[in-house]
Amino acid sequence: MTDGISDESADVVGVLTERIEARFDMGMDQLKAAVAAAPTANPDATDVVKWHGLLVEAQSVLERAEDDLLAALQTQPSEVDDPTLGLAHRVNAAVTARDGRAMAVRWHLDPDAPGKMDLAAERLARLRDRSGPAVQTSTPHRPPGTPAPAPARRPARSVR
Repeated sequence: MTDGISDESADVVGVLTERIEARFDMGMDQLKAAVAAAPTANPDATDVVKWHGLLVEAQSVLERAEDDLLAALQTQPSEVDDPTLGLAHRVNAAVTARDGRAMAVRWHLDPDAPGKMDLAAERLARLRDRSGPAVQTSTPHRPPGTPAPAPARRPARSVR
């Protein structure tokens, strides 16, 4: 899937921010203000603003983790110690979080994304009134004098 974001792209947030602004035909600050003023007016805008905020937060965490790792690596001799290795793991986790949030933003921006049609059907189903349980929860009524069915017997297992 070509989405305009290459693996080498360092500015994932910038690219997605531009897409959001183009989709809603307004700047992010305006969109955030509109969503804050009327959060239920456009559920798509509300979701995109929420995930964009989470993406910006994840990018910030990633940048701090990278800065901490770089500072630690500059003080290391040739071998990396365990605390520095922990910082490298923190960077990897931050990249994963940021990329996951970027995927969520892209999904919310794509009206034809897989699962969106199913999601709409699911929302409609939740809104409908239910008349009762889908599965019978009580024993069926039996006319008087009708014997109850015998329980199914399982064959005995052999003991080894």
